[in-house]
This record gives sequence, structure tokens and C-alpha cells, in this order.
Amino acid sequence: MTAKLIDGKTIAAQVRQRLAQRVEALRCRRRKPRLAALVIGEDPASKSYALSQQKNAREVGIDHRLIELPKTTTQGEAVEVVEAMNRDPAVCGIMLHLPVPNGLDGFALQQRIAPSKDVEGVGATNLGLLAMGQEALAPCTAAAAMACLQFVVPDLTGRDVVIVGRSLIVGKPLAMLLLHAHATVTQCHTRTRDLVEHTRGAEVLLVAAGSPGLIGAEHVAPGTIVIDIGVHRVKIIDAQGNEQVRTVGDVRFDEVSPIASAITPVPGGVGPVTVAMLLANTVQACERSSP
Repeated sequence: MTAKLIDGKTIAAQVRQRLAQRVEALRCRRRKPRLAALVIGEDPASKSYALSQQKNAREVGIDHRLIELPKTTTQGEAVEVVEAMNRDPAVCGIMLHLPVPNGLDGFALQQRIAPSKDVEGVGATNLGLLAMGQEALAPCTAAAAMACLQFVVPDLTGRDVVIVGRSLIVGKPLAMLLLHAHATVTQCHTRTRDLVEHTRGAEVLLVAAGSPGLIGAEHVAPGTIVIDIGVHRVKIIDAQGNEQVRTVGDVRFDEVSPIASAITPVPGGVGPVTVAMLLANTVQACERSSP
């Protein structure tokens, strides 16, 4: 058996196509979605991600505004910038890029974002609404994992699903989304005893443990659908003895892909869809705020 590759780029392109139509409908009502992205300091990964975001946003007609603050910015100054964006009626969505410089509290800053503009879905209000089964802006990576899964299994009713991971922005909200989709959910993590026993009973295995290569062939039963949410840059030594840097996931892809029925690659799986979900939340926030 060779697993079907779940192509995140294809899924993201389909999401963007649908979003472009919704943005056009908003334009007819004289409303244009605007995403404000805040980068504090000089983290190159944050800046690179923000520029990639900007390109994707503009492709679907979203106005993307990048606000850059120096690493000397104080917590109070950062709060003022966030509050100004909260008050700006032209801004539909706000995202704070992490990490922030030492001395700043990124979590506290995220919680200052107005719930209606919290397009990353990381605020207490949106997470609480999600837990209660109400309409919410869901965390983007969790929503992306669901989109990848439902690309191959649209109806999850009654499916035995195991999640490995319990983070606030992926593992926990992912469990909520799956429960809302009527799946039967088991949540594991890196301290779960007999992890293999749990994962081998899964029809669907979603891995967001933040541990490179945690899941191998021994964890997966034949025919399982595997969604790898981890992304890590690791150093390896190739056959010639040269050091290389590779992007890998939480799943040992070469071991698991011959066993699984479908699997997301890393890179190219959940990652591209995560950006698309951020844009989808921005459009949803704009639709809610439009008269």
C-alpha cells in the first residue's frame, strides 16, 4: 500500500478561490477586508512569514497591512498599537507575529486583540465559544488540519480519531472541532503511557506533539489516515557526510507512508492551508462586521 498524499497546496488554492468570490461580494457592498499584521523586533522568520501572508492575501483581494515596531518597543507601546487597530473600523483582522522580543508578553498582547478581530483564534473569547459549540474564529492551524482531513473524509461521524498533542492553539481546539464533527476523540500527548496502544487503534491519527519524528511505523495500523501537523528544521548528515538542514514533521514519513491510506507531507501539507485559514477568518470577520 502506498498512501495517498494530501496536497495542502491544492487545498489552499481551492480555499483561496472560494475566498476571492466572497471578497468580491463584500466589495459589492463597499467593504474590503483588511488584515493588520504586527511584527515587533527583527525575527527573520516572522518577517518572512508576514511577507508570504501579504502575497496570499492580495491574491484574493484582502488588504494586508504590515506594521513593524522596533525591538525596543515597550509593552505599553505595543498595547497602544493593538488598541488603535481594535478601534480602526477599516481593520477586520489583527495578527501578532510571535516571538516577540524579551521583555514583552506576547500572550498578554494577543489577549488585548478584540475578539471580533482575533483572526488567529487565540483569544479566550474565541476559544471559549469554540468549546461551547458556538460560531467562533477557530485557531488557524487546527482549522487547517481539519480541512486536510475532510479533503479525504468529508463525514467524520463516529470515526475513531486520536490526537497526539494538547497545545492551546492546535491540540485542544482540534479536539473541539472533531467533536463538533461527531468524531470519537482520544487525546494523547508526549507523556501518555503506552502511546502505541492508543495510536494503533485510530482510524485517523493527527499529530501535533512538537516532537520531530515521534510517530513511526509501530504507531500506525494499516489504512490509517495520518495528518502530520509538526514542522521542524533539523540538521542531518547525508550519505556523503555533509551536514544539511531539512524540514520534517512529527511523523517519520518514510516509515509511515507505506502503511497509511492517506498522509500529509511536511512541508506541503497542513502548512499552506494554515495561511489560507487565516485569510478565511479575516473574510469571515469582515462579513460579520459589514452592514
